[in-house]
Amino acid sequence: MDIISIVIIAVILLIIIGLVLYVVGIYNRFFNLKNSAEATLGQIRVAMKKRLDMIEQLLGSVKSYAAFEKDTLEKVTGLRASVLKASPGELNAIEQQSRSLLGSLYAVAENYPDLKTSTTVQELMSAIKGVEDEIARQRYTYNNIAQQLNTMTDTIPSNIVARMIGMQKLEYLQFEEAIEKAPKIEF
Repeated sequence: MDIISIVIIAVILLIIIGLVLYVVGIYNRFFNLKNSAEATLGQIRVAMKKRLDMIEQLLGSVKSYAAFEKDTLEKVTGLRASVLKASPGELNAIEQQSRSLLGSLYAVAENYPDLKTSTTVQELMSAIKGVEDEIARQRYTYNNIAQQLNTMTDTIPSNIVARMIGMQKLEYLQFEEAIEKAPKIEF
């Protein structure tokens, strides 16, 4: 073997090693993003459960002032149970339902001035606002991670690796920013 053949083989080996390392880097990035998305969804689930717990406490305070419907408490309990195993799409629906329940409670508080000035109710409403902000931050983080992973899944050459490992796009969280229609409250 002459020196030219050795150089050619060495260059080919370096190119192959470089490509393998590049593919491994893409593979690792996919799973880094996937794990980050799962961790962020976990944080969102915890925050949503916390909010539903606070809504339940707020409901207890509101019940003492108004004859509130029994199924509201059942809805909160059902939502709390479903948050921990919900997919991103299901979290969107749970978010909408919990915002509607919260809107109902706020409307009841508005109708009862004594209730509105209650220290317990004020503290719970303030705490719920803090949890709302936390959910919004986590949702923003999750959607950014999902965008990065989805872009990698769509673009060359990372889409080739995505197909090889069966990486799927992530569903975005699209919570409503506000309740469009005020809830109807009947006593």
